[in-house]
Amino acid sequence: MARNTLAAASIALLALCAVSAPVQAGTTATLVIQTAPPPPRYEVLPPARPGKVWVPGHWEWRGDQYVWVNGYWIKSRPGYVYSPPVWVEINGQWHWRQGGWNHGRGHDMDHDGVPNRYDRDRDGDGIPNQYDRHPNSGKPHPRHDRDHDGVPNRYDRDRDGDGVRNRHDRRPDNPHRN
Repeated sequence: MARNTLAAASIALLALCAVSAPVQAGTTATLVIQTAPPPPRYEVLPPARPGKVWVPGHWEWRGDQYVWVNGYWIKSRPGYVYSPPVWVEINGQWHWRQGGWNHGRGHDMDHDGVPNRYDRDRDGDGIPNQYDRHPNSGKPHPRHDRDHDGVPNRYDRDRDGDGVRNRHDRRPDNPHRN
């Protein structure tokens, strides 16, 4: 009887190993395509979310064609920088590089999980790099954000922060005076 129980246990263990072995084996696939992906689509970058990293929209190869995947938020990982997925051309062939996390903060000035080369606001001051005269300072220049609300004056509907919209304010650049 003990022998039958031991044999049954051994068979069950072997069956479990046979089923779990393919699951444990990691596979690495390289996707290589002969035709270039279409140009990226324009996406409006949503406002930053604390503890989240924006993954920009990108083209993926599915079946026999490129399919656009809209941008989305993922949870940030402190101490890591996210590299978005990208197509890279090598000798006339297009190779897919899956996005992922890389250890280190060396290239993420504001520590938001977006590498500086992809970050539209490198210093995290609320002013997009293209409008920021000092995109690496971390603080907006007082002349460009009078009420210090993080919105550049050219986009701020209440530049002086007095609660009256600029179009109704006789002095839109003087706080507490109408």
